[in-house]
Order: sequence, then C-alpha cells, then structure tokens
Amino acid sequence: MADPAPQTEVDLEEGSWSELLRPRHLAATVTLCLGVALFAFNEFFVSTALPTAVAEFGGAALLSWAFTLYLVFAIVGGALAASLKVRFGARNTLIVAALVFATGTAIATMASSMPQVLAGRVLQGFGEGIIAALCYALIPELFPQRLVPKIFGAEAIVWAAAAFGGPLISGLLTEYWSWRAAFFVNIPAAAIFIALVVAILHQPKQSPRAAGSVPLLRLVAFGFGIMLISLSNTAADGYSMSALLAAALAVFVATVHFDRRSPQSILPFGAFSFDRPLGTGLWVVLLMPLAQASGSVYLVYALQHLWGFGPTAAGFSNALMAISWSLTAIIVASLRSHETRVRLVWTGPLFLCLGLGGLTLAVASGEYGLVFVSQSAIGAGFGLCWGTLSQLLMNVSSIEERDKTSALLPTLQSAGYAIGAAVFGAVANAGGFDEGVSARVISAAMLGVFALGCVLAAASLVFGIRTLRLARCEGRATIQ
Repeated sequence: MADPAPQTEVDLEEGSWSELLRPRHLAATVTLCLGVALFAFNEFFVSTALPTAVAEFGGAALLSWAFTLYLVFAIVGGALAASLKVRFGARNTLIVAALVFATGTAIATMASSMPQVLAGRVLQGFGEGIIAALCYALIPELFPQRLVPKIFGAEAIVWAAAAFGGPLISGLLTEYWSWRAAFFVNIPAAAIFIALVVAILHQPKQSPRAAGSVPLLRLVAFGFGIMLISLSNTAADGYSMSALLAAALAVFVATVHFDRRSPQSILPFGAFSFDRPLGTGLWVVLLMPLAQASGSVYLVYALQHLWGFGPTAAGFSNALMAISWSLTAIIVASLRSHETRVRLVWTGPLFLCLGLGGLTLAVASGEYGLVFVSQSAIGAGFGLCWGTLSQLLMNVSSIEERDKTSALLPTLQSAGYAIGAAVFGAVANAGGFDEGVSARVISAAMLGVFALGCVLAAASLVFGIRTLRLARCEGRATIQ
C-alpha cells in the first residue's frame, strides 16, 4: 500500500462528498464504514435480542456480563491493534480479527446456555475491538487529508443508522423469527468485510517490521482495570464500590506510568500529558463520552419513572442524540476550510456541557421538554468536534506513532463509557437510587448524576481549549 502523497492547504479545503463514491475511494469508504457498522449494529442488535435469549434458557444473573466481557475484550483488542498492525500488517490483522468476530458470533448464535453466549461475546469483543481500532488507523493511509472529515461524517451516519434502525431491525427479527437471527446477521456482514479487506488492502512489498514482544502484562492490567470498574456496579454497598473504583484508578495510573517507560509502549508518546496537544486532546476523547454516559445510562429510566414515558418514547431521546450528532457532523465535514473546523473543536465540549446542564435543569424543574432540547445539544456537541479532534490528534502525532494514536481513539471512547457507567452508578446509588423507590429519591439521585456529568463536561471544555492553544503554539494544527 503506497504512502499518501503530501497534502497542501488547497487539498484540505476542496474535498467533496462525491469523491467518497468515486471508484478510487468507494471500496475503501464501504470497508471502513462496514467495520464501524459491525461494532455499532452489533451493540444494538445484542442489547435488544439478548433478554429474549435469557428468557429461553435462563441465566439472568449473567446478563450484565454479556455486555461487560464484550466491552473489556474490545478495549484490550483495541489496545493491541497497533502492535498487531506493525507485526503482521493491516490486511492479515483485519482478516483474522473478522474471523475471530465471526467465530464468536457463531458460538453465541448456536448457544444453548448463557456461559456459551459469554464465550461468544468474548471473541466478538476482542475481534471487533481490533477492527474498530484499525479502521481508524487506516483512514490517513487510504484517503487524502481533504477527505478525512468526510469519512468521519460518513461514520457518524453509520452510528445514527445503527442507533435508529438497530433496535427496530433486531426487535423484528427477534419477535417474528428468533433472537438467534439477530445475532446471525453479523456473520454475512463479517464475510463481506473480509472480502472488501482482501480487495483493497495489499500486503506490503517488504515484510512487516518486527514489533518486539507483545506487552501482555500491560494489556492484562488495562483489562483488569476495566473489569474492576464493571464489578463496582455489582457491589453490595457504597464502600465496596468506592474501593473497587479506587483500585481501578490505581491500576490505570500504574499501567500508564510503566507504559511510558517501556520501549514497546501501547500508548503514543505524550499520551495524557498536560503540556502536549496530544495529551490534552486524549483527555477530551476520554472525558466527553465519560460525561455523556450519565444520560446514556439513566436518561431513559428517568423519562419513564419521573414523567411516565413509555419505552418507545423514552428511547427516542437517545435516537435524537444520535441523529443530532450525525447531522451536525455532516455539516461540519462539509465546511470547506480545515482551519474553521479546527476552531470549532472547543465548541463540542461546550455544547455537551450545556446539554448536560439542561438535563440537570429538566430534573430540577420537572420540565421534560428540556430533555429533548438537551439531547439535541449533546449530540451536536459530539458532531461539532469529534471528527476534527480525531484528525487533529492524528496530525500532531509523529508518523511513527500515528497508528497508536488512531487505534487508541475508539478504544478510549469505549473506556470512557465504561468508566462513566460505573462512576455514575456509584453516584446514583449514593443518592438512594434503587428499584421501587419514590420519584423524589429518583429525582435527587438523577440531579447528582447529571450535575457530575456537567462537571466532567466542563473539564473536557478546559482540555479542549488547551489542546487548540498547544497545537497552535507548536504550529501543528494543520500538519499532515
């Protein structure tokens, strides 16, 4: 695969949507979007179909683990993706990852017990974590820089389609056919993905360079930290939950410290530092989904129990957020000036902060109309900055470490949601949240959840502004 030609500022300002559909880029566009779709649709398919599977052969106590194990192994796979790409090449790595994903899907589809479903979900998560990470890493290799914003816009459309159509399609398959059909859909999709990878990616003329030893201990530590966070949601009391979260934080800090000193690092140089644009930008990538998890976990429940919404109407709030994200991302990607898109990055965390503030006010005032306005603002916040911020972080990374940065982005996003779900679970439980409590207790707990979300979103805003300042100081906001 040839290296992309150097890009000029004119190139950055003249990309068009139609270029993605031209023969030169069409196959690559479909491949990367399908890689994202495998992750996005699988998430919504399984969340809709799995309760029916549990009703068929029991194992309700293991239901949450079907999601926890998938997420843990997706994060581990994503963290490992850059090393695998160096060692084996993108083509071979993606093919094997897709086969692992398809094998896990087949195991879950044919399962006769919950432990078999869990085994399938482990393989699904590991394979899809690698696929999602490498689909990000391949963007600057397969497309000229002027088309990178359009690709992020196209992927936002895929996420919106998954959020809107995934539960509907899965629900129809489950209700009128079988929950197994909702799982099985992923197998032909994976087969198409493999065929596209074979068609558009070619083995380099030179053998992939040696990548050194696999940092197995640090990968296990990252996974263990996420597992501790997930376990905190099942803790019997607030003290146990706090202890598990503190232990997870200690594991993460120690692992990042050792990774920075290792010659075979998982993280790119400068990750999470406060004096480099890459470091502060990665904090934004972590904190925005972490803050948004407050709404994704508890908003539907609040709509149903505080305002009496039905499941469909309550679920529309999440679909509205996804639609707003996609529409805003398309508008931003259509801007002809790359510099203008960069200047808008800080407004993303700002809109997120305003949206979460609106959810807090909605709970405090009892005005449910604010919920839908706030969800639109949250979606717009991600649409305003996510694609441009991702491109900026790729640009400020060295060429040698760009794969690590690109692969880290979706992995860090998943980690943010996982950490957020646990943290807000701790806050809600501390506020007395439980099944069967009064609306007053639910309201008080939700106030704490959304208020903390505002604080985290405000922190992401601070990091976002600092990222742009540091990038300008280095003169690298538009470096390709």
